[in-house]
Amino acid sequence: MQPTLAPYPATRLRRLRRTPAIRALVQETTISPADFIWPVFVRDGEGVVEPIASMPGVNRLSVDKVVEAATEAHALGIPAICLFPYTDPALKTEDCAEAWNPDNLSNRATRAIKQAVPDIAIMTDVALDPYNINGHDGFVEAGEIVNDRTVEALVKQALSQADAGADIIGPSDMMDGRIGALRSALEGAGHQNVLLLSYAAKYASAFYGPFRDAVGASGALQGDKKTYQQDPGNSDEAMRLIARDLAEGADMIMVKPGMPYLDICRRAHEMFGAPTFAYQVSGEYAMIAGAGERGWIDGDKAMMESLTSFKRAGCDGVLTYFAPAAARLLNG
Repeated sequence: MQPTLAPYPATRLRRLRRTPAIRALVQETTISPADFIWPVFVRDGEGVVEPIASMPGVNRLSVDKVVEAATEAHALGIPAICLFPYTDPALKTEDCAEAWNPDNLSNRATRAIKQAVPDIAIMTDVALDPYNINGHDGFVEAGEIVNDRTVEALVKQALSQADAGADIIGPSDMMDGRIGALRSALEGAGHQNVLLLSYAAKYASAFYGPFRDAVGASGALQGDKKTYQQDPGNSDEAMRLIARDLAEGADMIMVKPGMPYLDICRRAHEMFGAPTFAYQVSGEYAMIAGAGERGWIDGDKAMMESLTSFKRAGCDGVLTYFAPAAARLLNG
């Protein structure tokens, strides 16, 4: 677009910023609660609301409290909730069998939410790290995170989640070929309406630390995830990964983290036109929430500015721990 402007003073661009009413009329990017997916952490127990020290205002919730959270989200106009389990360390094994246990935390929470709030969409996470004694997203053999055996396990995990009632499966593992394998398995099992929101462009980022605390993976992780998550310096590679996942049957794509990778969001939106989401990850959240808590910034304004940036970059929506707080502000 090439704007056509009369010379000053015929053009005074500040006219469009003069009052709140005029600014509202010409605002290019708007957000609403319908743009949010709310990630929540679920743990064993009953009546449990357990604060996460590295994520101010975020808690691990027992299944009954997750149902309450989903009820609140639906009332606020948030269309989807995403479940992440805090798995008992005693259930973490090298074979990761708890990942496809029909009665694991994620599946129990899914069924409970669907019974109480059937209209909210439930997204689940497909990766082995919450169940892996090594803390990795895939199986570890002789120090290598192996691909094809991991994909076989991810298929079993996704089918158990679909059987429990998940609407959206979110493969966050970054293994090659997993989207095609998952789509084929879901179709074959009669789950043709289950969506795949692929973490297609997931970077090996320093911003994941608080999340790993939240799911209890920090102490378990051995080494790093650089052989399967992307190099932060790469942009063209992200486009190749997105193209592959869409070709294999992904319905939607994810860029993770969010704000440090807004350029990737913009490129993906313009190149593919597929529904595009960003994950405002735990480190991004913690910086804003922590600084706001200490009075170093206006937390609410920084929250809303950050969320607007995702929509401005071309995202259709965002996974954010701020979802309920932002929805309450937007709803007045």
